[in-house]
Parts: sequence; structure tokens; C-alpha cells
Amino acid sequence: MITIRKAEDRGTANFGWLNSHHTFSFGHYYDPKHMGFSHLRVINDDTVTPSAGFETHGHKDMEIISYVLQGRIAHKDSTGNIKELPAGEFQLMSAGKGIYHSEFNASDSQTLKFLQIWIQPNEFGGTPGYQQKDFGQQEGLTTVITPDGRDGTLSIKQNASLHQLILSADKAQDLNVENKRSLYIHQIEGELTLQDGTVLHPGDGAKITEEGKVQLHNTGQDTVKALVFDLVEAAH
Repeated sequence: MITIRKAEDRGTANFGWLNSHHTFSFGHYYDPKHMGFSHLRVINDDTVTPSAGFETHGHKDMEIISYVLQGRIAHKDSTGNIKELPAGEFQLMSAGKGIYHSEFNASDSQTLKFLQIWIQPNEFGGTPGYQQKDFGQQEGLTTVITPDGRDGTLSIKQNASLHQLILSADKAQDLNVENKRSLYIHQIEGELTLQDGTVLHPGDGAKITEEGKVQLHNTGQDTVKALVFDLVEAAH
């Protein structure tokens, strides 16, 4: 079963310095039909004006992923990390028993665009952690996050994996889906055609359940970039 979440149907929030599109309920946007998918709780598509950002605030027991699409994030947290996260890199912060952090646009002239993603953990009250890595821009599927951090991936406290998908024009990718697993695809760039003929455009999402195999095809002229979440079976 494939269920599409169109970009234009997402919740929105605009504070001047921040323009955000919410795939799932977040902040002042609430929709009981879109509370998350499996353990995936938040996908916020954020645009931040130069030098602006999120002041110091706290989190507890949440796995928080940032993926920069344009610009650079200036990160500080209460465990002593002071980092910059450029476009193309992934950041995974495990809030554990509690962490405070700030995230700012590191530029005073360029716009910052990034995805903020929350996944509910299966371990609670642990020591906070911070990971960051550039996995390149290779054609096909690149695994970036796994439960055990295998093969140089970032390690998440949940039975979930995250993959980066890049397909040039007319390229295709087949995905085998294990029993009792679900996929969520978040489209970033280009046009991605699914096996049922559905075309995903930037900002669209696809919930995929009860499918043993998924066929993905770049039927457009521009390079496709998407994130693919492999999650425990989601209720539907």
C-alpha cells in the first residue's frame, strides 16, 4: 500500500526569520491524521534567514536528525559541541536524559535550508550524544543511519535506518522491504516515479506498507534526491 502526502497539504509556520513546512503535527499545527509514521515523528522543511536561528532550547529522549540542503548550520550544545554543518552533511543528536542546543544560520548573507527530523527512541534516559558526517553524493542508495552504526553509518537508538537516494535521469532503484517493515520516502529534488505510477515532487512524502519490493524510477530530466526511512511496521 502506498499513501501519498503532498507537499502543499503540509502544515506551515512563518515567523519571518523561519518559514517551515510540517509533514506531521508540530507546534501550532495539529492534525490527528498526521501524527507521525511508525517511530518517525517529525519532518520539518525549514528555511532560515541570514544570521537567524533557534535560540538555546532543550530536548529529552528524542533522536534528532538535521540534513542541510543549502547553506550552513552553526550548532552549539550543552555537552560542549560547537560545530558547523554544511550542505550535504547529516547530523544526529541523541537527546537522552536531556540536552540543550542552538541551531543558527551560519551566514549573514545566504539563506539556510534544512530538514529537521525527529525519531522516537527505544532507549531512554541515556547520555546525550552527537554525530555528524558527510556521506557524499553517490548514485543510488547510500545508507547513512543504522541501529548499530555499521559500516561507518551514524548510530541511532531505534530499530530504524535512513538512506540517501540519488538517481540521475532515467536511472532506477529497486528496494527489498523486509517482513513487518515499512518505508517512508521524503522527496527533496526532482521527480521520482513509484511502481504504481505515482510521481513524487519536492516536499512530497510516501508511506509504503505491506510491499515486499519497491521500484523507484527517475522519469524526469533533473537529478532525484530523496530520503528513505526503513522503519518497523506502521499501523494504518
